[in-house]
Amino acid sequence: MVKRIVANIAVTDPAAARTFYETILGLDMLMDHGWIVTYGSDTRMPLQVSFATEGGSGTPVPDLSIEVADVALVLEQMQAAGFTAVYGPVTEPWGVYRFYVRDPFGKLVNILQHV
Repeated sequence: MVKRIVANIAVTDPAAARTFYETILGLDMLMDHGWIVTYGSDTRMPLQVSFATEGGSGTPVPDLSIEVADVALVLEQMQAAGFTAVYGPVTEPWGVYRFYVRDPFGKLVNILQHV
C-alpha cells in the first residue's frame, strides 16, 4: 500500500527553488541537507500520478501540476518575481483555470484552480 509519493527533480542548485516553491507557492521547507531540499505541506491531499500524451488543449505535458486557491494571485506573484507564463492564463473546457510557467530549473509547471 502506497503511503507517499515524492517528486524528485535533479538540479545543480537546490536553493534556487526557494522563491518559486516557498515564497510564492507557500510550501514549507521540510528538509534541507544542502544536496537535497524538500518543500511540502502537512496538509493531507489526494494522491495522484498522471500519465499523458499531452497537457490538454494541445500543450506539452507539464512536469508538475500544482493546484492553488487563487490562480490570478499566484500569476501576479510569479510575474513580480520575474517568472513569465508560457501558456495562459486560460479557462479550459474541463473546468480549470490555469497557466504554465517554467520554474528556476526549466521544469514546466501547470498552476491550476478548479472553477
